[in-house]
Amino acid sequence: MKIRSITYFTNIGWPIKEEKVNEAGLFLFAAKNEFEKAGFEVQTTRLATTPFPTILGTDLIGLLPRMAQKLDGMLASHSIDFASLGPATYDVPESYELVSDAISVTQNIFFSGVIADHQSGVHLRHLRSAAKLILDNSKASKDGFGNLRFTALANVKPGSPFFPAAYHMGDLPTFAIAVEAADLAVDAFSNAGTLGEGGKAFQLAVQAAVAKLNSAADQLKYRFNIRFGGIDFSLAPFPGMQTSIGAAIESFGIQQIGNHGSLAAAGILMSYLDQCELPRVGFSGLMFPVLEDSALAKSATDGVLSIKDLLLYSTVCGSGLDTIPLPGDTSIDQIYALLCDVAVLSLRLNKQLTTRLLPVPGKKAGEMTDFEFDYFVNGNVLPIDAKPLRSLLAAPEILNINSRYESQK
Repeated sequence: MKIRSITYFTNIGWPIKEEKVNEAGLFLFAAKNEFEKAGFEVQTTRLATTPFPTILGTDLIGLLPRMAQKLDGMLASHSIDFASLGPATYDVPESYELVSDAISVTQNIFFSGVIADHQSGVHLRHLRSAAKLILDNSKASKDGFGNLRFTALANVKPGSPFFPAAYHMGDLPTFAIAVEAADLAVDAFSNAGTLGEGGKAFQLAVQAAVAKLNSAADQLKYRFNIRFGGIDFSLAPFPGMQTSIGAAIESFGIQQIGNHGSLAAAGILMSYLDQCELPRVGFSGLMFPVLEDSALAKSATDGVLSIKDLLLYSTVCGSGLDTIPLPGDTSIDQIYALLCDVAVLSLRLNKQLTTRLLPVPGKKAGEMTDFEFDYFVNGNVLPIDAKPLRSLLAAPEILNINSRYESQK
């Protein structure tokens, strides 16, 4: 198991208060050392801010590309790998229109866009804006890689340390940990004689890691007088079968993830994780990023795993749709229809879901991606089974969606 990121959350203001970025850098440098002393490899350190529309407001929202460039230029000198300027939001509609420009002029700044939340519901107008933004990002470079730094947020709360979803709310800084822990499940269930035996071994491994993470976090929060937001103990994967959530699912006895039984395995594994005691934040579940997982990419390439399968798994455990390669000629209407499903699902089940789609210019369904990125394994571009929505769902309406659990009270 590794630490994917240590994320520091704060409000950097505008003009950017460099002392805030400096404070973040000093903390993250110390935190990386502390967690490495505890025996963990730390892959990245990250800064997440208050949503940029809150910082800039309607009057200054046009300054977003400049703000993003300024922050991008500060990161290296403060030893921070990446930063997130948070989501485009309903209250500043123009914010959705500017993210693509900000991504195109930066290298290490991430963004998101709200498509659903319980307070405001689903604004179909802004959902379409997010779909357009995804297509605009895909055209900014010949490989469509700009969408690596954008995700649509459905019911996602502040404080999640996983990018691009991370953003901050509040006046005081906090920090949180995101882990890459799919290997714990692979180890536990691959060597088990029964599900119960595997579940026990998995939980013991999780609790042992949590104890060490908590101990290091305690040292930091008292030393810096900063609140510890918690651990997003998601079973995030990394290319390679030993670090694959798909391989973990297959170790339950599934011939290939995407076959029937995969949903059951995902739900069972999530049940074991839910029983563990830890300071949860963010998703704290199973992640199925197709291009970050060798088993997922192979199953998708073999035609066994579909986008609909991945959305189905999100009902019992997942964090949504992540790093999904799509044909370059995917339309706004097709993406809009897919985002509708994710937005309503998130509110009905009261789940935090994201959607990070990668339309690849010039590629068709079934063709192999050719990204050169350490966190990716290449696989086939997936077909998107979506047609333009008409009539009622095509209107710019605001949908107030109750959680089914609230409805049953």
